[in-house]
Amino acid sequence: MQKFALSLLGLSTALILSACGDGDDGVNGNDGANGANGSNGLTSLVMQTQLATGHASCWLGGVQIDSGIDQNSDGSLQSTEISDTSYICNPSNFASSGVSLPYSVLRNDLQNGAIPGSTFEIRNGGFGSDMDGHPTNPMQFYALTDRGPNANFTGELGAGKMFPTPDYVPRIGLFEIQATGDIKLVKTILLKDSDGHTITGLPNSASLGGTGEIPYDADGKVITVDPSQPYNADTNPIKLDDYGLDSEGLVAVSDGTFWVSDEYGPHIVHYSAEGVELQRINAFAADTRNLHTLPAEFGNRWANRGMEGLTITPDETTLVGIMQSSLDNPSSNRTDLTRIVTINIASGAMSQYLYKQEKGSNSNSAIKALSATSFLVLERDGAFFNSTPTAMKHVYKIDISNATDLESVAGAGDVAQNDAIGLTIGGLSLEQVVKTNAVASDNSAGWEILANNGISPVTKTALVVDMVSEVSYPHDKMEGLWVIDEHRLGVINDDDFATWSTNDVLEQKYLDATQSRIDSNTLYIVDGLDLSPAQ
Repeated sequence: MQKFALSLLGLSTALILSACGDGDDGVNGNDGANGANGSNGLTSLVMQTQLATGHASCWLGGVQIDSGIDQNSDGSLQSTEISDTSYICNPSNFASSGVSLPYSVLRNDLQNGAIPGSTFEIRNGGFGSDMDGHPTNPMQFYALTDRGPNANFTGELGAGKMFPTPDYVPRIGLFEIQATGDIKLVKTILLKDSDGHTITGLPNSASLGGTGEIPYDADGKVITVDPSQPYNADTNPIKLDDYGLDSEGLVAVSDGTFWVSDEYGPHIVHYSAEGVELQRINAFAADTRNLHTLPAEFGNRWANRGMEGLTITPDETTLVGIMQSSLDNPSSNRTDLTRIVTINIASGAMSQYLYKQEKGSNSNSAIKALSATSFLVLERDGAFFNSTPTAMKHVYKIDISNATDLESVAGAGDVAQNDAIGLTIGGLSLEQVVKTNAVASDNSAGWEILANNGISPVTKTALVVDMVSEVSYPHDKMEGLWVIDEHRLGVINDDDFATWSTNDVLEQKYLDATQSRIDSNTLYIVDGLDLSPAQ
């Protein structure tokens, strides 16, 4: 409108001038009065805030950028004036290549069987058997070793394990994630017996679940009570340790103590914040150390495949353990049937549930509670993705609400409770029922018999993450889980102290055929998951 008005005024002036010719100049008019001053404009402000680690939007820290209009003109941006917020977060490799945990070297003088003429490192890593978050510090987590460096070996007394560092003490490490994206070892907690003496990872005696594994040293000699003298069954027998653990499952309790499950007994041991044994639960009724006693069938564990996972319900009243594989119940009956046990810590009340694996050769390597009835279960095979593209490294969400509690099943007809092997059908353990009715690797007929007798396994409600698809997971032993919050999950591997063996010869543990990448404890963090309890 303004541009249009100016054009009409110009046309009128031109007509007057052309009609009148040149005339006398007119008298200048008076200047008009100044108009009122307009209102001052408002200032736009930007504020930057450094974020510490653990922030909900920038877990490793970073910068928060807030902007808006300074409505009250005081020169500072108030929270009510912020109209836009953005973040520049410190970079992280946890979701892609993962981040390795620090390690030291236990020894590096042994010949590397993989590369003749060279030596290899036995690393004091090994913190991958399980993990759990620090109860109050969101940037810290605990990680657990197993019994120490070991490898298959057959010596003068038969098949067993070579322990190149036989005095190794199983331990818990406290780690902290730094703003740089690195991981720092804050402290190490050595596990000790009830008198405060450090334990070893050497096998237990037969009365406490020992399966006859013979311990050998790095020279292939039997590890004996007196290492300076040769083995003699009567005067210098095999050195065993009834407090020794092949530790695999870890719970960090809010009071600073820990519960650890293992593959030897299996034993479940309560440790103080300093690592001193407080209480114990296992399947051996004669063990005077026991707070409670597991059902006897748990003592029939498959050697080296005991209670691989342990967790505690959110109210911290109930321990929940999962067996790595089928029980040898009463003898070798290896299928896709595994067991979960719940233990009320105060009363000792126990329940048992069945878990059906995707493949009978798989391992259940961790369990974490989301609620009293909903859990995450890590199920994996032992393959390296580098050489086996079909490698399976899964985390499932399960629910036990509608599963059959084996402890509550009353005997009727062919179904009966047996003190030694648990619930039976037609006199057979549940493992036997599935095994004897299998057709090749198809166990469905056995599971159908269980269902026809009113026995249902836990429900897998969702596949939470497939780590092979997620990050091309390169490790064989995915073993630990850390529930960080309702959408982020930490995953860690067992690196076996970077020690391996082929044909009874020790060697470095590599991840690739070119032997260029040594296995190491590596933490991955997967975001965007639904870790809320199953409904």
